[in-house]
Parts: sequence; structure tokens; C-alpha cells
Amino acid sequence: MTAITSNLQAVNHAITQAVYMAHRRKESIELLAVSKGFSADAVREAYEVGQRAFGESYIQEALDKIELLRNLPLQWHFIGPVQSNKTRAIATHFAWVHSVNRLKIAERLSAQRPAGLPPLNVCIQVNVSGENSKSGVTPDGLVELAQAVASFPQLKLRGLMAIPAPAEGMEAQRIPFLKLHELMQQINTQGLALDTLSMGMSHDFNAAILEGATIVRIGTAIFGERNYGGNQ
Repeated sequence: MTAITSNLQAVNHAITQAVYMAHRRKESIELLAVSKGFSADAVREAYEVGQRAFGESYIQEALDKIELLRNLPLQWHFIGPVQSNKTRAIATHFAWVHSVNRLKIAERLSAQRPAGLPPLNVCIQVNVSGENSKSGVTPDGLVELAQAVASFPQLKLRGLMAIPAPAEGMEAQRIPFLKLHELMQQINTQGLALDTLSMGMSHDFNAAILEGATIVRIGTAIFGERNYGGNQ
């Protein structure tokens, strides 16, 4: 058994335990394997033991892997900051974008989504911790942005995403996740029907599941430590 296979089994077991503690169904959680910084071979290895959804943050690295693995039925999620000059490639090659944080980016993604593809699934990134170093719309600006994003024809607004400030202990970790969940409920009272909370990483996914995460983004616990910095 390889390390990736063993790690995936351990992560799925931990998710099952967290789901049980939260009194939820296992089917309500999707594991997104964050493969940024790792090779196409690592992705293929995870695929061979059942993983299908993979998250990437760097467009050229992602495009190289997508090309190498084009014969596999993989679902690709873009989870990094979206630059204006990268929107066409993202709109063309990904099924999901988790990190929409301003109207201009949403407008470009919709306009550049190829007509033959289904609408691009998007989440709005929210800066729930108020960190200057983090991307994301402020909670105060979220409703207006969500209503605008939902109007674009080639986008399907699915939910919200957050990367909270690191916190020690389960109770501290749960606070920003609860806030994101409450923001989604607030938006849904405005006539939208969001169903996705992309939150929780290797160090805090248990807390995220307790607060309603539907997608957990896990990289290190599956693939190991990276050779360069990253926040997934």
C-alpha cells in the first residue's frame, strides 16, 4: 500500500467519524483532494483508489496535469486566487471555481465559459476572519455580490468558501465556520438557493464538518508536505 492510498483511507475514515459526531450523512460531504504542488502521477495514484475531485491553485501547473490526465474522468476545481488574465483558461478547463471574490472576475468567467460546457459552478470566497492578507469579499458586501453573480448565464452560484485564520482547538476553529454557515442562510433568505459550503482543510476539517461543510479541501493529509508554501 502506498502512502497516498493509506493517507486517503485515513482521511476518509476521519471524515466518517466527524460526520457521525455531527449527526450527518457521509454522502453530504465531498472530499476535494488538493493536488497543487504535486505531480500528475500523485493524482493518478489517488484516482486509482477512488478519488475523483481535485483542487488546483496555479493555472499553468493545473493545465499541465489536466492535459496529462485527460483520459481520466476527473473533476477539476480551481481554489486559488483568480487573476483577470487567467479567467479564460479557468473557465475552459475547470468544473468549479471556489475563489470568486469580485464582480469583474465573475463577469469574465461567465463571458469566457465555452458554450458547449454546462455552467461553471462557483463559490464566493468570504474573508470571514477580516485578515488583510486574505482574499475574499467582506461579509457586509456578500449579499450584493451573490445576487450579481447569480445573474450571470454561464455561472451557477453554488455556495461560499472561506480560509479562516488558523486557530487552536475545536471550539475556536468552529467560530468562523459557523459564521460562514450563517451567511449562507442569510443569502438564501434573499431568494437564492445555495447548497455548498467549501470550508475545512487538513488541520480543521473536523470543526468545519460540525458547522455544515459540504466540501472539505484536504491536501497535506493526503499527499504530504509540499516543497513550497501554501494555505490549503
